[in-house]
Amino acid sequence: MNGYCLATYRVFDDKADFQKKAQGIAVGLTVGSWTELPEAKKAEMEKHLGKVVSVTAHEPDDAAPGERYADIRIAYPDVNFSRDIPALLVTIFGKLSMDGRVKLIDIDVSPEFQSAFPGPKFGLQGVRDLALVHNRPLLMSIFKSVIGHDLSGLEEQFYRQALGGVDLIKDDEILFENPLTPLEKRVETCMRAARKAKEATGQELLYAVNLTGPTSKLRDNALKAIGAGANALLFNVLSYGYDALHELSADPAVNVPIAAHPAMAGAFYQSPYYGIAAPVLLGKLMRLAGADLVLFPSPYGSVVMPKEENMAVRDVLLDPSVSLRTSFPVPSAGIHPGLVPLILRDFGTDVVVNAGGGVHGHPLGTEAGGQAFRQAIDATLAGQSLRDAALLPGREALKAAIEAWGVKEA
Repeated sequence: MNGYCLATYRVFDDKADFQKKAQGIAVGLTVGSWTELPEAKKAEMEKHLGKVVSVTAHEPDDAAPGERYADIRIAYPDVNFSRDIPALLVTIFGKLSMDGRVKLIDIDVSPEFQSAFPGPKFGLQGVRDLALVHNRPLLMSIFKSVIGHDLSGLEEQFYRQALGGVDLIKDDEILFENPLTPLEKRVETCMRAARKAKEATGQELLYAVNLTGPTSKLRDNALKAIGAGANALLFNVLSYGYDALHELSADPAVNVPIAAHPAMAGAFYQSPYYGIAAPVLLGKLMRLAGADLVLFPSPYGSVVMPKEENMAVRDVLLDPSVSLRTSFPVPSAGIHPGLVPLILRDFGTDVVVNAGGGVHGHPLGTEAGGQAFRQAIDATLAGQSLRDAALLPGREALKAAIEAWGVKEA
């Protein structure tokens, strides 16, 4: 609907008249009152009034207490709010989020609203271009045990990861500004290690340094990191806000990809009765705000997101019908080389395989951890089973990974 943003809610109530409930939401979150208004005032306020688009009730006769719900879709006039994500969220879910068991399960913004957002500056294809990788999934590794380490320790860990053939290395999201590894020195040190590794591997490498600090200092810190040589940023979007991501991504001076970390997401999406659904929280809004890569829990590893939600996040990040650039999906947490066939089955080649313990915990060391993933990716793309591939000469890293973690073939 042109001129309207559509919100879909799942409202649980054992007794409510859902049609009446929907009308109450549409009026209450827009003009506040309707029937009491004089007719002349109604004509003036009509353009501000929310509209009930649909109410689909789920109320089987054998429903247990707490299972009766309706999916309610309401259109909100763009004229009611400024073109920024905080204003949108306060309008469609601010007070309503505290009104019983109700979950925001979808958002469709209007073309007019979307026009205020350029979306990802690089997107999936731009990240591929920077990494010089176009025919396979990208491989990312994560710093581990970084708190309390000095620059030399960080450099050694970075170098070992880079030698393993990864395409991206990201900071841990809990690595903040500190005296041992200050931002600019950290970037200089890690990019020096990246150049050294490239001499051995010939491979380009993106380093996503964690962008932190007071919100008012984020742009300054981003420019400091870029000035020191950073070629990507990691950003804890849900702590700082979508608008902070949007301002960074839309800033011409912030000329590197931004990877959105999902820290805090569990507080929003995990309940079936409350919060914001994962495809909205980690999919639509991240892409709209400008994330080039989006990390989210995988359905395979240690922090599990239900499979259907995972695929829904993937779909909205890659939806070709949206005019914005696509965002790279990065399913994460508990990933080891034996899961690569499942990841490629579900995501195809447009995915970043992201691992921490699966790289650093490899029995033969960090370098072999990266190699095992690359060997697993190559074998899967070639149609080989990982167990068969591990028996081939030069696949010792993959063999050791399988012995340590096993295989889940697609």
